[in-house]
Amino acid sequence: MRRRDLAEPVAAQGVPRPSRAQQPARPPGTVRLIGGLYKRSKLLVPDRPGLRPTPDRVRETLFNWLGQDLRGLRCLDAFAGTGALGLEAASRGAAAVCLLERDPALVQALRAQVRRLGAAQAQVQQADALAWMRAASPSAWDVVFLDPPFEQTAEAVQAALVAARPLLAAVGLIYLEAPLPWSDAMLQPLGLQVQRQGRAGQVHYHLLKSV
Repeated sequence: MRRRDLAEPVAAQGVPRPSRAQQPARPPGTVRLIGGLYKRSKLLVPDRPGLRPTPDRVRETLFNWLGQDLRGLRCLDAFAGTGALGLEAASRGAAAVCLLERDPALVQALRAQVRRLGAAQAQVQQADALAWMRAASPSAWDVVFLDPPFEQTAEAVQAALVAARPLLAAVGLIYLEAPLPWSDAMLQPLGLQVQRQGRAGQVHYHLLKSV
């Protein structure tokens, strides 16, 4: 789901559209896992503020970069939302997947989805991703997925990168989605550099490695 334009169009006869709060909630949508054991499984996409699942084409590119077989890898999905990234990793054989989400309704939906898939290697924790990563001991996650709410400022994205960097394994990778591209010059003070990057519409996506 894409961010709404800041300027709302005006309805016929000059009558303004109702505000988002006045409009009825849209029915939930779905996205599908695109590879691995759970291929074609549907994930619920509730109508929640800031929830914007990674598009299929971007996920396909990402997992071409990472490789289709993730057996043995440990993956952290820090802003899980629908779980599309973390559960895609589980589908492709990741040994352990931790999904962090602070919205109680999304946590409930994630846990139900994990049960439906039988994804025993996936654990869902209700937590603020930034606080969780800052409090975590240096670890050895092979892949950290960072797909924060699209409206996050560059400073907020940087804070997430700073918190995630100590959690990486020696050859670990960070996947980042952001509204603006991140260059090596911007990432160098954080001890990171771009390995691969691309763009789909308003979304810039990056695979980052340690310097």
